[in-house]
Amino acid sequence: MIMETTGEPEIKIGAGRVRGRVEDGIAVFRGIPFGRPPVGDLRFGAPVPPEPWDGTRDCAAFGPPPPQPPAPGTPAVPERPGESWLTVNVWSPALDPAARLPVMVWIYGGAYKGGRSGDSVYDGARLAREGNAVVVTLNYRVGMEGFGQIEGAPANRGLLDQVAALEWVRENIAAFGGDQGRVTVFGESAGAGSVAALMAMPRAAGLFARAIAQSVPGTYFSAALAGDIAAVLAAEAGLRPTVADLAGVEPARLVTVTEAITPRMAGYEHRWGAVARTITPYSPVVDGDVLPSDPWAALAGGAGRDVELIAGHTRDEYRLFTQLGQAGDDDDLLRSFAPGLEQGYRDAFPEAEPGLLGELVRSDWLFRMPSVRLAEAQAEGGGVAYAYELTWPTPALGGALGACHGLDVPLVFGNLSSGMAAFFLGERVTPEAETVSAGFRRAWTGFAAGDGPGWEPYDAGRRLTRLFDVRLSVVPYPEEASRRLWASHPFTALPLLG
Repeated sequence: MIMETTGEPEIKIGAGRVRGRVEDGIAVFRGIPFGRPPVGDLRFGAPVPPEPWDGTRDCAAFGPPPPQPPAPGTPAVPERPGESWLTVNVWSPALDPAARLPVMVWIYGGAYKGGRSGDSVYDGARLAREGNAVVVTLNYRVGMEGFGQIEGAPANRGLLDQVAALEWVRENIAAFGGDQGRVTVFGESAGAGSVAALMAMPRAAGLFARAIAQSVPGTYFSAALAGDIAAVLAAEAGLRPTVADLAGVEPARLVTVTEAITPRMAGYEHRWGAVARTITPYSPVVDGDVLPSDPWAALAGGAGRDVELIAGHTRDEYRLFTQLGQAGDDDDLLRSFAPGLEQGYRDAFPEAEPGLLGELVRSDWLFRMPSVRLAEAQAEGGGVAYAYELTWPTPALGGALGACHGLDVPLVFGNLSSGMAAFFLGERVTPEAETVSAGFRRAWTGFAAGDGPGWEPYDAGRRLTRLFDVRLSVVPYPEEASRRLWASHPFTALPLLG
């Protein structure tokens, strides 16, 4: 079915009829509930399917984001009582069940404490149009609502929301022209950590055939660590981390508590380890049930062998955070993030200017090594994995950001002048940015279609890696010095130290 330039298409899905909009030839449906509002008696529970509705639901506007602090430079988003935070948005070039188009489901990042599918940089129109694919974005609970370890509540409620959204896709996407057998999940930062977790979760098995993990954080918490962090957070409000204590507290209050604790987390390094020097007290919890194992062990054991994987990172991951004021002393950061590897870093990078070793070790500990090790684990477990690195340095801020964390997001979506894109790419979109973006879009949509991303899989021998730059290339994994330093380090659930 070819879209008209304008119009208000209506289709029937499981819960009722929905009305969208046609925008430049793409059918767009925003704010479709995939779960009931997780408030009241459903607060801190696993997601519950939405109530069916009569008539036609107008789906022109995004649903409200989950409770979270306002994004930098934006006003707080008011809650809309009675509406669910759990909604999906769909962009489709063909509302025809016979089209059977590939489906790409995006999971946003935000340090597991923020993020919203309504951010303009996540607009799926360009990917849908150029890739002839159905693009889906979703909201999931973050912060204490989604990832706090609360007695009497299931762990990893944010991940369970993602599973529920993928189940919604399986049951409804054909009505939007999508093929439920060709679903790719993709995400960046906390979204990539979620993708890795989904590959390790029995509840998510069979819900997607391909996965793209962009900058996987290495932070997965043991139940003991998550419980201790939750106790500290709840105590800030004079409460215990239980459903009985927290269910009556306004979500906004728990956001305020998190924001109050975060700047003081370094004082808990003796208990929480290097996690205390990050920007968030939340991560997926290896609880033995929802998430039975950390992703590296699960994939190495074959849990993801039926799912094709792309995993990679940017070259200068932590440069974003150092430019935002999180620089530090090299010796201090090496001791915190890579105990026992301090001299190894100095020997491997003898010409590093002051500050660079601290940035490097945080890039490696938090994003670079967890990402490449995920590809290695997938290959070890008998699955197919592709590796990449973004090496193109953005000209924004006079080049100070380099190829930093988050730069790949506007490049992947092709939204180079909206929302966060201006910060990462500058006020003027350069031809180079368009070129690098086109390389990402071709690779991601080709992979989703089942044609591969355009380079050979990663293996322990050749370690072939796509470099995304103005000129594309494939080389052996380029961060070999760091890879060797971390080769014997076990990435696993982080423990409570004492």
